Amino acid sequence: MSLPTLLTFIIYLVGMLCIGLIFYRLTTNLSDYVLGGRKLSGGVAALSAGASDMSSWLLLALPGAIYMYGMSEMWIAVGLAIGAYLNWQYIARPLRRYTEKSNDSITIPDFLENRFRDRTKVLRIVSAVFILLFFTFYTSSGLVGGARLFESSFGLPYENALWVGTIIIITYTFLGGFLAVSWTDFFQGILMFLALIVVPIVAINEMNGWQQTVQYAGEVNPDYLDAFAGMSVISIISMLAWGLGYFGQPHIITRFMAIRSEKEIPKARFIGMTWMVFALLGSIFTGFVGIAYFTGNGPGTVIAEGSEETVFIIFTQVLFNPWVAGFLLAAILAAIMSTVDSQLLVSSSALAEDFYKGLLRPRATERELVWVGRFGVLGIALVATFLAYNPDSTILDLVGYAWAGFGAAFGPVIILSLFWKRMTRWGALAGMIVGGVTMILWAQVEGGLFDLYEIVSGFVLGMIAIIVVSLIDKKPSQDILDEYDAVHGK
Repeated sequence: MSLPTLLTFIIYLVGMLCIGLIFYRLTTNLSDYVLGGRKLSGGVAALSAGASDMSSWLLLALPGAIYMYGMSEMWIAVGLAIGAYLNWQYIARPLRRYTEKSNDSITIPDFLENRFRDRTKVLRIVSAVFILLFFTFYTSSGLVGGARLFESSFGLPYENALWVGTIIIITYTFLGGFLAVSWTDFFQGILMFLALIVVPIVAINEMNGWQQTVQYAGEVNPDYLDAFAGMSVISIISMLAWGLGYFGQPHIITRFMAIRSEKEIPKARFIGMTWMVFALLGSIFTGFVGIAYFTGNGPGTVIAEGSEETVFIIFTQVLFNPWVAGFLLAAILAAIMSTVDSQLLVSSSALAEDFYKGLLRPRATERELVWVGRFGVLGIALVATFLAYNPDSTILDLVGYAWAGFGAAFGPVIILSLFWKRMTRWGALAGMIVGGVTMILWAQVEGGLFDLYEIVSGFVLGMIAIIVVSLIDKKPSQDILDEYDAVHGK
């Protein structure tokens, strides 16, 4: 790596750490640390939700999948765009309102306990267990992405690259909490957006235009141009089903809870969806153009087998001068950091609020809880790092597993808790367990119907379990029904 590239990369990292230090001084209680005191503007909430959602998946995994298999992989992006829109349109406003009315809940387990008046704490414990389990895999995927970046850019051995990325990411999350994460995600989202727009445009220009690019890609394999090539009905449904995951992702829906006013939500939805659609298109075209540039008759050389997920990184190195390359590489780290920091934060809040305060020290001070949360960040990051130690790990596989886990365990519970008055505590518990366990078991079997993405089976069976158990259970108490009516303006 050249000196200018290294300098711009370091300048970016120093800027992110400075944000962490600034918000370290502004974080005084657990609500500040895990929800920012519900003070996010619509723009910051939108871009931080998008950046924390997409992660290294957007700049590494999706371009890599398109590069390997062609446009047939675009169905994942279509499903995600639909799911994200429905999430903003139908979940954001009632969740923001309900979590504030329901004893000012600041985490998803906190909300479920307050929503159903669960004095047994079983909802809090089970939901916190699922959060810690699936976020460990999710965080691990981000750390693999960071290792890939440092390995490819600095020539570090994979294990050394993994530790360098981990140390950088956890430092400012440890210090600043939710506000640091949200504001760094805001700037990182802008950087990711610009990078994904610029890279494919410059690469297409290098190959004398779009028509020539398509011709080169078609010469490699005509099927790369066909979105339906090699696709079965199960394959397309499985890819579109990624959109179901949005309703249960704690690191995304906590942004809805943190928006300072419901009036900010339409603006946030517009900004967030515009960012997302263009970012996904940029990611798809980066992978597609990579086919023409590196494996067709383009000017690049073939990417080594097993390194397909680095196609964006290689583009930054061959297309741009060292100063620009430094900022583009920083965009990749931004994508990784923006998701891992959010995941670590939600996980640490589960430890501090749901286990430590909920079970061990109900009268713990706010300062004490903040430090439990901070050390929770360190502990979870270390476990995720050891999971990421396998250099053959792929980002797409790790993200797919964790995404399905959250979508199946929490998606039906969140939707019905907001929109079904008759839902009960035991229905919520049944939905979480059935959805989460079904997803885990389904993922272990292959062939036939079991090739269907496991989020579908987990989501559907979890929804059924909630409805059946709630109808068998006794009717919710009057104060639960009154709160539901108040939230919905009745």
